[in-house]
Amino acid sequence: MAETQSRGRSVLADRDTWWADPIGESHEGRPNGRRWWVGGILFLLPFLIPATQDLLRSALTARTALEWLLFYGYGAFYLAFPLMFEKERRPKLLFGLAMLVTGIVTVMVPGASSFVLLYATATIAFLLPAAWALIFDVGGMLLAVALLFAAGRLAESTDDLGSVAGVTAAMFFMSNLIRAIRRLEIANREIGALAVATERERVARDLHDLLGHSLTTITVKAGLARRMLESSGDIPHAVQEIREVEGLTRSALSDVRATVTEYREVSLPAEIAGARAALRAAEIEADLPHAVDNVRAELRSTFGYVLREAVTNVLRHSGASRVKVRMGCGWLEVEDDGRAAEVVAGNGLRGLSERLAAVGGTLRTTVRPGGGLAVRAEVPEPDLAAAPAVRAETAGGLA
Repeated sequence: MAETQSRGRSVLADRDTWWADPIGESHEGRPNGRRWWVGGILFLLPFLIPATQDLLRSALTARTALEWLLFYGYGAFYLAFPLMFEKERRPKLLFGLAMLVTGIVTVMVPGASSFVLLYATATIAFLLPAAWALIFDVGGMLLAVALLFAAGRLAESTDDLGSVAGVTAAMFFMSNLIRAIRRLEIANREIGALAVATERERVARDLHDLLGHSLTTITVKAGLARRMLESSGDIPHAVQEIREVEGLTRSALSDVRATVTEYREVSLPAEIAGARAALRAAEIEADLPHAVDNVRAELRSTFGYVLREAVTNVLRHSGASRVKVRMGCGWLEVEDDGRAAEVVAGNGLRGLSERLAAVGGTLRTTVRPGGGLAVRAEVPEPDLAAAPAVRAETAGGLA
């Protein structure tokens, strides 16, 4: 279903591009600057020089005045078409129609070459979206053929019209190739921006999970060592806690470095051991499993993040005296008896929801009847029962 919808959106996007190219309606990449004006004038010289010579040899009449206006107006259209790239579609269509009509009228002037129609058809091929360019150019060529046939000049114009058709077709395909390249460039920039945003989210989420847990544990252990020194003076025990704090800081620094380079892999057994040490230091009774063999191997890293975040939240906010952790093949549940009366979804829980969604799972956080929170992560098992049916159907289709 999703694949069908995606294919439908792709077809609609191609159709929209065919009729109203969003890149063609942007000023990005349009011809501009001194080079275009110099090049455009040079392209016009083979048309304007002979026309000007013929007009100068003719007497000045109303007809020759109109021809002067027609020829140089047609040239002005050609030189001005880059200014239309930043316009909306409607002005572009009107400009293209006006230039095409002017070109056809110019072709019908006695002595004018049919090849001058190329200035209009090539301009339209580059300026207008593909469908409109095709309609205008084909329609204009057919109208020019009909008018030349009616004037008895078609036979002498066949070669020029053939050249115009061939060059216009080449310009049409070239312009669409340029549009496709620009669309790819825009898509690549968007993909790059999305990749940067995704990487930032990953680093932010990982650093939150890492530093939040590590710094919370370090704070609890440092506080325990301080209380020992202030109350009982149990120096050996306090030194042991400080040593563990030192080890945690080294481990956190290593994890941060690994996170930046995306080489870190969270281990569920290691997270259980770390949770047990952190809860013990906070004087919270911990009921934790001793093995993770019953958890699917591909979920152990994800469940390690869930356990780390849940224990961090217990240490920071709950005020609990007891924590119980249970896990199965595709689920993990952490309960505490703290004083939480409502669920507040912070960055940590949102990050866990994203991690679980990536593996097809869900995260549910609820308030327990007697107080405290229950965090349950669950990932459904793969639908293995459908695999034989799929294989049988595939085999039937190949038979």
